[in-house]
Amino acid sequence: MKNHLVKTYNNEQCLESVIHCPVETTINLIGGKYKSLILWKLMTNKTLRFSQLRKEIPCATPKMLTQQLRELESNQLINRKVFPVVPPKVEYSLTDFGKSIKPVLEAMYQWGSHCLNRQGLNINCTMAAIADHPKQ
Repeated sequence: MKNHLVKTYNNEQCLESVIHCPVETTINLIGGKYKSLILWKLMTNKTLRFSQLRKEIPCATPKMLTQQLRELESNQLINRKVFPVVPPKVEYSLTDFGKSIKPVLEAMYQWGSHCLNRQGLNINCTMAAIADHPKQ
């Protein structure tokens, strides 16, 4: 049975099918502030601690970085491993599901590079092409 959503327009109810859009789903999972950059950094490093992610993404406040990490973990794109030590140690890594986003992010990187080149601009962000990093 299909999922349906009831909407009301001018006091009239309409039965409308719920739309399941692949592009919207992808954007919802990786479109948050810094999410794609977090995923990219975890693709180019096996694991990163919170402090390392802070250094890699200096514009992100600790609160925003924590929020984005929690959402990525909730969506099963990253693993969060807590070590029982003092001070606390937490490591983040990609899940197998998270690793599956690699071709999408690589395509976004290539397309964005092309757009910047067309405008005569040089890439000057902390993202480097994955091919520039050693294979894992």
